Amino acid sequence: MLLHQQFVKMAKKHSKKLAIKDKTTNKDVPYGRALIGALILSKKFQEYDKGYIGIMIPTSAGCALATVGSLMSGRVPVMINYSTGADKNAKYAQEKCSFKTIITSKALLEKIDCPVIEGMVFIEDIMKSVSTGDKLKAALKTKLPVRMILNSIHKGDEDDNAAILFTSGSEKEPKVVQLTHRNLASNIQNFSDHIGIHESDILLANLVFFHIFGLTVNLWVTFVKGMTMVTYANPTDFQTISNIARDEKPTIIVGTPSFFWGYLKKSDPGDFKSLRLMVAGADKCPDALREGYMKKHGVTLLEGYGATETSPVVSVNSLEFNRPGSTGKVIPNVSVRIEHLETGEECKTGEVGKILVKGDLIMKGYLGEPELTAEAIVDGWYNTGDMGYLDEDGYLWHAGRFKRFIKVGGEMVSLLKVENVMEQFLPEGVSCCIIEIPDEIKGATIVAAITKDINKIAILRKMGKELPNIALPRQFFVIEELPMMGTGKIDFRTVTELVRDMVNNPDAN
Repeated sequence: MLLHQQFVKMAKKHSKKLAIKDKTTNKDVPYGRALIGALILSKKFQEYDKGYIGIMIPTSAGCALATVGSLMSGRVPVMINYSTGADKNAKYAQEKCSFKTIITSKALLEKIDCPVIEGMVFIEDIMKSVSTGDKLKAALKTKLPVRMILNSIHKGDEDDNAAILFTSGSEKEPKVVQLTHRNLASNIQNFSDHIGIHESDILLANLVFFHIFGLTVNLWVTFVKGMTMVTYANPTDFQTISNIARDEKPTIIVGTPSFFWGYLKKSDPGDFKSLRLMVAGADKCPDALREGYMKKHGVTLLEGYGATETSPVVSVNSLEFNRPGSTGKVIPNVSVRIEHLETGEECKTGEVGKILVKGDLIMKGYLGEPELTAEAIVDGWYNTGDMGYLDEDGYLWHAGRFKRFIKVGGEMVSLLKVENVMEQFLPEGVSCCIIEIPDEIKGATIVAAITKDINKIAILRKMGKELPNIALPRQFFVIEELPMMGTGKIDFRTVTELVRDMVNNPDAN
């Protein structure tokens, strides 16, 4: 299945149905008009270089249609992160992927105070250049049979790139991930079958499209299934998202735990009661968050697991099969192997090891990095860099990034587990992030970054009942607001740098 061709089929089938309700611009776009818009943009994009084309537009009808239009024109969309350091990210993308043109928004650059860099083209200017003739030609084309429309746009192959994304960079420099039509389409089909997604669903598209979670589970699942998406450009505008949920009555929303915390705090009871499926991913989902949604809205918050390189969904809990704390059962047509860190043998049930994944969801590779790709994918098995285990009923349990395991006194300690234990005992409204800092004698020391000062002795005493002494934090540092990435994940790299500064300059704190 080619994504842009599937969009055309859905647009012809549901021409009068609402494709996008854009709550940022207050515009309703039926599928018939969405197809006209995508065809116009496709024609405009043919004026630019072939190959890759940058897309740097907030979550909106404009971004969705520019993404589709780029594929229709035979170009591959490079989804650029504008949440932090937009100009730096844009230049990084141009350099890594060897392209020039970036479709962006004048309004966005003004809002985030980003300078115009060479190659940027404003979507506002493109739309102003659209003539009555352009609109008429596109509108007439949409009246043609599906086959004729498909013959007039780029065809391509399932193994062609459908998107270029960048890993979060929360630990080191972002990697350039090539995802094909086969990768994304197979993932959508398999997780949709697993959790039950239907064309009658209304999806609250609150996530950024430059992150795989938003691109696949907000944008493309809507167009592949012929659903309706309600878009809003800022996932951290917690009050507005809660109001939209109340007013538009979506049936599906996905997001990160940090975003869901924000919605929970700002929403009134029942604002999210229309939701049939609510799924948290990209970070661990605390029990208190699940309990909060059930108590306030009567909605079951499910948890899933994935990665940019896996398009993204590997496993997810469903309403029928839900084991809170786990990341759910592995979706159909995907294989997961848990491998022993040292021996490489397959782990026993319940034994923690490296999570390896195989199937059509696995990326083509890292662009321009054959050695890195060969290291990550061996015999079709992608090494996620995560640790976890499968229980006796086939539920996958995530134990943290391999890089978030450290050796202390000869023992492997999961920083994620330490975080999970600490969170149980923190006062309401206090967050934590457990990291390691170098220690000349022990090799590494576990420390805690917390958002408010707390009774450390009391917390450590309680933690000591569930963790060995070597796993307890040796120091606490107050960082009033833990740095977040635009995707809603904690930025571990920045937290570590802040803590190291505090250690090296104690007088400055």
